[in-house]
Amino acid sequence: MNVWKLTAAGRLESFTAEPPAPAEGKIKVRVTKVLVNSVDADLYRGAIKAKYPLILGRFAIGIVAEEGAHLLFPKGTRVLLHAFRREEDTGTQKRDFEEEEIVACGQTVDGFLSDFVLVSPADMTPLPDAVNDESSLLLHHLALAQATHEALRAQKGQHVAVIGANLFGILTCRLLIYRQIVPILIDADPAALEYARSCGVYYTLESDDALIENIAQITGGRLVTGAVYVTSAGGNDPSLAFRVCAQEGVAVISGMNLRGLVLDFSVALKKKLSLHCVWSCSDYAENAINLSANHAASVTPRRVNIIQPDDLAEFFRTYSEHPERDVSEFNIVSLV
Repeated sequence: MNVWKLTAAGRLESFTAEPPAPAEGKIKVRVTKVLVNSVDADLYRGAIKAKYPLILGRFAIGIVAEEGAHLLFPKGTRVLLHAFRREEDTGTQKRDFEEEEIVACGQTVDGFLSDFVLVSPADMTPLPDAVNDESSLLLHHLALAQATHEALRAQKGQHVAVIGANLFGILTCRLLIYRQIVPILIDADPAALEYARSCGVYYTLESDDALIENIAQITGGRLVTGAVYVTSAGGNDPSLAFRVCAQEGVAVISGMNLRGLVLDFSVALKKKLSLHCVWSCSDYAENAINLSANHAASVTPRRVNIIQPDDLAEFFRTYSEHPERDVSEFNIVSLV
């Protein structure tokens, strides 16, 4: 089988290996598609530290490749591979009790850019035919949006600000609209906001000097009851999540990209805000599948780039050189 490993910053290499041998409690899955995202690019550039060699690929789907391995996963079952999972306690490694015991595939452990992987039944979820491949590759984003919605504790009709118009930010707005909450999407990039409007997000604002005044015009002279700062959307001031919130509001720092953040909490303290942090989201996978199957929240890409395995090294080189990317473009590696 073929495996693609990051052996150093800027060096993605293809290797030939034997298919994984059967292992107790594991199921062999044929990886079919992998969504490339900004974390992959940061890892490739060396902007995120990694232990080499590392198999990239965080968001992936596949097909169960062995007969009779598990009653819930017969051969041929299309599955979502969980990007986050509980760290296995081998009893031999020193544990860092300051952090949650969650590993991120394609970053802290090997990801899914491989023809086959061995997966525990607890770390994948069957996919219904009603959720197509493109939507399946965004299920972690939708799951995180659901976790973020719960942290906000927003009620119907209330206004919520979402700072960051990337795919996750737009999906969060779409989910809030489905829940009859009124999102105001804020970003420094007019093109990203224009794409968000095409996806059905009707309140979008640029993060300029008139931001607070513009929010007041939407809310009837008030600030928002809650705000979300999207960690994976660059170019936005994290403190905006505090500035746009009303007194005793709720601020949520949410995202799957653990970039370093510098936050000034003085405004949050003065306003007596409640602060919540949301990161891993695999526990919400089934919820996200139901939402996607019912078309509760979705985005439509303007362009889908299908990347063939032979073109991976060149694609990553080009992709990593352009940190400002079109949010409406999906880059999908097809391994079949």
